[in-house]
Amino acid sequence: MKNFDWIVVGAGITGATLSYELAKQGLAVLLLEKDSNYTNATRYSYGGIAYWSGTDNFSTQLCKESREMYHQLSEELGQNTEFRELDLMLTIPIDKDPKTITKNYQKFFIKPQLLSPQESTEIEPLLNPDTISGCLKLPHGHIHPQKTNNAYQQAFLRLDGTIKYEEVTQLLSENETLTGVQTNKENYHSKNVVVCAGGLSRSLLKTLGITLNIYFTHSQLILTSPVDTNLRTLVMPAILNRLDIEEKSGNSELKSLWNRPNDEIISNVMEPGAIQFLDGRFCLGQISQIRTNPYTKLDSKSAEKTIRQGVGKVLPELQELPGKLHHCLVAFCPDSNFLVGKIDTLTGLHVFSGFTSTFVFAPALAKRFANWVIEDDKKMPSLL
Repeated sequence: MKNFDWIVVGAGITGATLSYELAKQGLAVLLLEKDSNYTNATRYSYGGIAYWSGTDNFSTQLCKESREMYHQLSEELGQNTEFRELDLMLTIPIDKDPKTITKNYQKFFIKPQLLSPQESTEIEPLLNPDTISGCLKLPHGHIHPQKTNNAYQQAFLRLDGTIKYEEVTQLLSENETLTGVQTNKENYHSKNVVVCAGGLSRSLLKTLGITLNIYFTHSQLILTSPVDTNLRTLVMPAILNRLDIEEKSGNSELKSLWNRPNDEIISNVMEPGAIQFLDGRFCLGQISQIRTNPYTKLDSKSAEKTIRQGVGKVLPELQELPGKLHHCLVAFCPDSNFLVGKIDTLTGLHVFSGFTSTFVFAPALAKRFANWVIEDDKKMPSLL
């Protein structure tokens, strides 16, 4: 059996970017994904690139690096990622003071432009001016998530990488050293394993008794068929309640609940937004629920109705577009933009997951990660 320098668990955008960057360094890499029919957070994503969202020197530098990478990524990977730059319109509810909301965005290195309802509709005619007190406009990037993910995977294969569709059931170790992984089909051996399993990262790490500050939400959104309606911008709410519930998930009183997976709704928020892909399809949503059971069954009819009503208030023409509700897990870290580094308590184990803004941070960090592996492993952050 072939031995690999690295095994990457999870073939969403995090695992695909990291596998590609490791293979570019000449390493033998195995990329494992549980199912060829992707139902992960990459597929059910807006595909937005918030390169304005850096809040310190490091995150700002990552934003700048990713923005530069995306401009030449289609050429590098040999496939069209559908990258473009467009305006992000952050809607402010009619009962909220625009100036107060604007202050919350002053921490970012690119500051938003505050627009009145009339100015907002001049840029995005589909907005309902009667339900907003204004919008924050920011420069934003956008790609097609699944096409970009596929492009990374195909480029990885051209570098002699290996992809297998098998579910990782356990991480294997001996004498506090990682030896490989066990799947539902066979065992694979490597001295280095990196977990990029998104919402399932937490449960996979727990097979080794490792508990990190990484959690997940159940995300629900609607994907439509191609339509003639034209949305010029990416629309999202300026008040992101999802971030509030993610932050509270790290509180000591809630941490114990994650050790007892169940179907109870701990938190539940709806954020009305929309993006239209270049082929005319829309992504509408989203609902974010915190339930500690990753395999819980959700009420799809109620969720679809809630999303349509929420989106309809802000973007009335989109409320009744024919589409289908989808569900996926979205990983997050309450006190960080991402969880990237090595686990010192188990030699050879690494994590690359929990991204708050995956498409802006993952590509640049994947390149840095691969450089740490080749040039100076001591520079890689330690998570435990």
